[in-house]
Amino acid sequence: MPGENLTRVEAAERKALIAVESYDVTLDLTTGSEVFRSTTTVRFTATAGASTFIDAFTRTVHSVTLNGTPLDPAAVSDGVRIQLDDLAQQNELTVVADAEYTNTGEGLHRFVDPVDNEVYLYSQFEVPDSRRVFAVFEQPDLKASFAFTVTAPARWQVVSNSPTPEPVVDGDAATWAFSPTPVLSSYVTALIAGPYEVVRSELTSRDGRVIPLGIFARKSLFEFLDSDYIFEKTRQGFAYYEQKFDYPYPFAKYDQLFVPEFNAGAMENAGAITFTETYVFRSKVTDAIKERRVVTILHELAHMWFGDLVTMKWWNDLWLNESFAEWASTIATAEATEWTGAWTTFQAMEKSWAYRQDQLPSTHPVVATITDLEDVQVNFDGITYAKGGSVLKQLVAWVGIDAFFAGVAAYFKNHAYGNTELADLLAELEITSGRSLGDWSKLWLETAGVNTLRPEITTDADGSIASFAVLQTAAADYPTIRPHRLAVGFYDLATEGENSGKLVRVHRVELDVDGERTEVPQLIGVARPALVLLNDDDLAYAKIRLDEASLAVALEHLKDIENPLARSLVWGAAWDATRDAETPASDYVRLVLGNIATETESTTTRTTLGQLGLATKQYVAPERRTETLIRVGDALWSLARNAEAGSDAQFQFVKFFASLASTPAHAAALRGLHDGTAPLDGLEIDTDLGWEILEGLVLNGEAGADEIAAALAKDNTSNGQQAAARATATIPTAEAKLAAFESLVDPAGAEPSNAIVRQTAVGYQHTNDPSSLEPLVARYFGALGDIWKSRSYHIAETLVVGLYPAPLASQALVEATKAWLDANQEIPALRRLVIENLAGVERALRVQARDA
Repeated sequence: MPGENLTRVEAAERKALIAVESYDVTLDLTTGSEVFRSTTTVRFTATAGASTFIDAFTRTVHSVTLNGTPLDPAAVSDGVRIQLDDLAQQNELTVVADAEYTNTGEGLHRFVDPVDNEVYLYSQFEVPDSRRVFAVFEQPDLKASFAFTVTAPARWQVVSNSPTPEPVVDGDAATWAFSPTPVLSSYVTALIAGPYEVVRSELTSRDGRVIPLGIFARKSLFEFLDSDYIFEKTRQGFAYYEQKFDYPYPFAKYDQLFVPEFNAGAMENAGAITFTETYVFRSKVTDAIKERRVVTILHELAHMWFGDLVTMKWWNDLWLNESFAEWASTIATAEATEWTGAWTTFQAMEKSWAYRQDQLPSTHPVVATITDLEDVQVNFDGITYAKGGSVLKQLVAWVGIDAFFAGVAAYFKNHAYGNTELADLLAELEITSGRSLGDWSKLWLETAGVNTLRPEITTDADGSIASFAVLQTAAADYPTIRPHRLAVGFYDLATEGENSGKLVRVHRVELDVDGERTEVPQLIGVARPALVLLNDDDLAYAKIRLDEASLAVALEHLKDIENPLARSLVWGAAWDATRDAETPASDYVRLVLGNIATETESTTTRTTLGQLGLATKQYVAPERRTETLIRVGDALWSLARNAEAGSDAQFQFVKFFASLASTPAHAAALRGLHDGTAPLDGLEIDTDLGWEILEGLVLNGEAGADEIAAALAKDNTSNGQQAAARATATIPTAEAKLAAFESLVDPAGAEPSNAIVRQTAVGYQHTNDPSSLEPLVARYFGALGDIWKSRSYHIAETLVVGLYPAPLASQALVEATKAWLDANQEIPALRRLVIENLAGVERALRVQARDA
């Protein structure tokens, strides 16, 4: 729709014309299940006589009044924007409209709990969706104060950015009049309403204020909420950030709300954080997920300063918001909580995501060119979060941790409640560190691509090092050679003591690497160790390769590397070499199966087993795929049976075994777990694991629609409905895949919710025989245009990526994808998603050829 996609030029023009003072937003949530009444009064200054527009996604606009003069809604509103002409210097605008609830996780999401039919609402406004709830100048640099007044059922909880006031009750309804907020960008305002249950507490900020705390979840999940633990992590984060940032928490209270069908992990609404309900653990979860929840809690808390207190001027600096929160939450998790191995987790998960994203054709500089809102939407990616966080870690190594925190503290003090650009932060860091950062910024933030570092080593006759150099290369398309601050670690097998038989670090040097070749004279004369590890301690952002001798030791002794972070770096190097078709995928499969049994880090295990699945199903040569899949399934079942009873490793091996099972023997093992006739000691088949095992049976044709329906009857919850949708889409027939496709693209009734769309797409791609997807290739490309035009951004993205028949990994799919791209040049954001889909298949074909 014209006007839906705000451009950066339009935003700059509007910012030059107006400044916003305040919004009074009145919402009536008692008007039915489709729409709610939204009344907005906004006060703003303007260049006298100027014209501009305000954003408002509406079903119906009832009235528009500008400076006391009624305007004709039909003449000034197109359902997306309201045109404002002949402005005064001081302006007051009131818009009365009906806005629509969504089931897409955007705007004001409405969810009905299947357990008790209770209605729950929550807002999600980033990037451009506060305009779905009230009339607003929707851009981050037009900050203002917001006062919300909400009418809702009297028995509900109603939460916004300001502390919740006592409501005025009128029969079954009540009205909550919230006090005005500090100045905020509209995307971090919030409204959460419904019969949520709550646990309350408080803490004392460093400036002596008592900060009320609340943790909320819906009634049917509340019994599973471990609020004491969440409060403990919150307090640890507050203490850490207030000290390191040298700035007290900037808002009046801190509520954390676990909400249904959330699209992301969480959202940093000022003082009213929303989290995905998957962080309320109704069943056993891996330690990786437990740690991820802590990192997410601290990520959103970091945003209260970096993002909410100080906000980017425009979305090209979105990366700085997210990257800072990624870096800050990782260091806070490692230093302020019991999850001291958080940097190993960061290496295993975030870095692998970043390297993957940075090698796609759609890669972009960390500081991306953002011309409009569609550009922002597709840039919530591995560059914005993970590469940016990695580059900030490199910057911290470059300037020093104390100078970095001092610069950040000055940045908060000097720009509180304002909007900034990257240069504002770098200026503070240059003052505190004494290092010029202009060249560093150009090389790291304004260019794309990832470098590869390799050691070049010669030795003397006695085994001591005669020469040592670090060689740096760059991809041909992105030839930038960068400066790196990194460490080189030497590892040898210990022969005595508690680490006997382990590869332990015996020497380390830290240095600046720059150029295509960097000599390391300080290593000359040192005894050549068994294993040389570049980027030890993971300071730098670069792919690493092992020299031939070190690689041989690593492959034989990966499980014996004593340091979890060093071990994770070697796992990552092996995977990168596989993805780059330098080593055969079958070798990677053997490496994982031979070394994963004793891995201690849950996220390393989870990431590595996920990569094992991709290698098995798409990267090994097609003629070896069936045999490899059987061997992997056999090995995972053996690992599960031999793992410590009740351990995280046992749990993960069973989960991945269920996902990769492929033979009647595998199905029999799953059946024995599912019905209890052949249990594993220490493994409880709880509700969610039961669904995963059932899905494994469905994958192998050993269960179907009847068993799924029976499981749903026992677990008719939101989680159960999502699991049933995923299992149904997993049924391994062409007819079932077609039905799953049509249920999303051309549903018979109401469009399914975002959560059902997401889980159906996962099941659709879950197959041992991808030929069931071949009939859908033409249907997929034929539907893309309509999907993009008719669905909200989030749903469209899920469908474009989730329904792409990637498991086929064939030349025919490549040709079909290229044909669509050649014929469809007009929508850059859609093309980017399709190009990324294509890149995954082209890489798979290269890796298959190497394996053959």
